[in-house]
Amino acid sequence: MSWLPGRLRRETPAPQVRVGDRVLPLEVRKLAHARRLTLRLAPDGNAVRVSMPDWVSAREALAFATSRADWLAAQIARVPDVVTIAPGATVAYRGRDLAIEWNAQAGRKPAVIEDRLVIGGPLENLAGRTARWLEAEARRLIADDLAHYCARLGRADAPKVALSRARRRWGSCAADGTIRINWRLVMAPDAVRRSVVAHEVAHLAHFDHSPAFHRCLADLFEGSVDTANRWLNRQGPSLYQPFG
Repeated sequence: MSWLPGRLRRETPAPQVRVGDRVLPLEVRKLAHARRLTLRLAPDGNAVRVSMPDWVSAREALAFATSRADWLAAQIARVPDVVTIAPGATVAYRGRDLAIEWNAQAGRKPAVIEDRLVIGGPLENLAGRTARWLEAEARRLIADDLAHYCARLGRADAPKVALSRARRRWGSCAADGTIRINWRLVMAPDAVRRSVVAHEVAHLAHFDHSPAFHRCLADLFEGSVDTANRWLNRQGPSLYQPFG
């Protein structure tokens, strides 16, 4: 079901919630199976969303959201800033910042030259080409990671690369063996990305988080899982910064 602006009355404008110095639209979704009100912030931080049972009024939803303005403010503070993709700006790639160098005569496919990302083609589509290149690089690197760790596990076949855009999970392993890895890990240091891939490959042997799973992961991954996890806890949210 899609999100629609909630209304207190048909003739009144959509309700808004004041959060600090910002005023955000309230988007209300009624769910027949809902038993209580639930609140969340839109991923871009530009709207407040409430799910509620059929019997709850939009006025109650507004009061509910308003009463939790402090929580919403804390969530807004965690929304990543937009990464400007423009000549002279930087973009993260494998744990380092590359300076974006636009040259109309260069190839449309970005190329890493020392500490620069050299890109040609029309300037107005620079952000799109950069994002597509990063995603392609993620697919290439993760495919290599999967093959490496599957071989260490003793599996002759590696799952096909499946990239994820999930905002709450870096990787997943389904019961059928399908592994998904968040493409934005291409911007993290190699060891961090590889730790996530190794984690999901270990689930092919142990579909749980038992001591046997952790022993398997320790055998598979050549680095420190704890160090990689600490990096993700501290720096991971910054990888979700949208491009603009």
